Amino acid sequence: MTVTATAAEPVPGRARRAWRPWLLRLLGAAASGVLLYLSFAPRPLWWLAPLAFAGWALVAHGRRFWGGFGYGFVFGLGWFVPLFTWLNDFLGDDFGVYPWLGVSAVLAAFIGVCGGLNTWVARLPGAPVWMALVVVAIELPRSVWPMGGFAWGRVAFTQPEGAYLPLASIGGAPLVGFAVVLTGFGLAALIRARSRGVVVTAAVAAVLPLVAGLAVWPSIGTDAQQGSVTVAIVQGNAPNVGLALQGRRRELRENHLLQSERLLADIRAGRVPKPDVVVWPETATDVVEGRRDPELDRLAREFGVPMLVGAVYRTAAGEAQNSMIVWDPETGPGERYSKQQLVPFGEYVPARDLARLVTPFVDDTGDMLPGTGEPPALHSRGLVFGTTICYEVAFDYPAREAVLAGAEVLFTPTNNAWYGFSEMSYQQLAMSRLRAVEHGRAVVVPATSGVSAIVGPDGGVTRSTSLFTAASLVERVPLRRQTTLSDQLGAWPDTGVTGLAVAGVLAGGIVRLRTRRADAGTSGNTED
Repeated sequence: MTVTATAAEPVPGRARRAWRPWLLRLLGAAASGVLLYLSFAPRPLWWLAPLAFAGWALVAHGRRFWGGFGYGFVFGLGWFVPLFTWLNDFLGDDFGVYPWLGVSAVLAAFIGVCGGLNTWVARLPGAPVWMALVVVAIELPRSVWPMGGFAWGRVAFTQPEGAYLPLASIGGAPLVGFAVVLTGFGLAALIRARSRGVVVTAAVAAVLPLVAGLAVWPSIGTDAQQGSVTVAIVQGNAPNVGLALQGRRRELRENHLLQSERLLADIRAGRVPKPDVVVWPETATDVVEGRRDPELDRLAREFGVPMLVGAVYRTAAGEAQNSMIVWDPETGPGERYSKQQLVPFGEYVPARDLARLVTPFVDDTGDMLPGTGEPPALHSRGLVFGTTICYEVAFDYPAREAVLAGAEVLFTPTNNAWYGFSEMSYQQLAMSRLRAVEHGRAVVVPATSGVSAIVGPDGGVTRSTSLFTAASLVERVPLRRQTTLSDQLGAWPDTGVTGLAVAGVLAGGIVRLRTRRADAGTSGNTED
């Protein structure tokens, strides 16, 4: 008897149900990304970050490369799209949503690459460690490429407080980010574990970073080692007009002159103590090379102490730099630090001809020059301080260079008036809080329109201002000379994480290739 094989009859409803697991995973990846966004300032929900990575790992478990890439990309969109809504406040209606969504999509693509590569390293023993290394390692290339990179939104910046923060003093932002991601991936592995050995490994991965952070906490130094200094911040305020602020620079200067006069009146009346240094925020005025500014000269004389003035510094050749200038009450302008890490499309336009195809406003933006060859730490009347100007706080090297050059306190001047009543100012303050612990220094944050703040060496905010108000802060901060292990290691944590991640990806790729060959051989030797 001959039996003829026939196709199986379709099961009613099976086709309709086939898409459900895929859709649920997609929604899970997006929700996990949003959960990570919610762990960023101004919300004090640092503990959500590892839960977000646990959710992503559960969603992507068992996927192949392109599936991992897809779910990673969606996770990245859930992370970056809400995080960068402040780009719309900056650019306004003239540009539409394209820059905001474009930046978010490019950064999400980096996370997609992480998702794809993690399907390879997930085959290795100790998979949560290798997967966490890949996620943190991708932060280095995305901070330099394309078009100068964009370091905002790094995992470590979810941790301005909490159990992981002390690790910044050991290995900086890379170690903090690694600890957060490792906890999340360890939790996911623990949930999936079916054998005792896997349970133990996963539990160690989930718990050890938290224990390590808590163990390091008592070693965080906050005491004054070189005495202390009284710092006065002048927050003059600015109009909430986004990009149009470029045309109202005189108003910005006048606001800071006026608030300085109010501060002088408070000092004379004894309402606040006399400061040792007065600081203006980023680009609060314009200064021309070789020219004295009578108003700044007068203010410095009346304060009787040095001022640190944020200015657009215009050279004799007509070039502009974003600078912080020491203004002595007797000798006037002295040492100067100029911003090294400029904002792409804000302070310079990369690929100008290409950008011109997208927006006609490109030609309205000139290119500032990055600072080169200037001292990483500034000196005035026995004080040594470092500055990282606004966007630079997202990068590891500027503050480290200043501390290694002897800076006893750090300043992070900023002009956040471009970004309206958004979360941007709070996100940036969170970075300054992490840098305080990373370098064991008090960090003074003067902002044109808020949030200005005084941050202790332990990352705690002792005083702060509100957005879009004219205000002054006068506070005594400790001066410290001791360098942290993070400072001494320099860029090695980044280099180590990247090197280990590359080694893991290569090993995972080899395992994957051998597995595929073995499967193909087994399939070829099987009899029908």
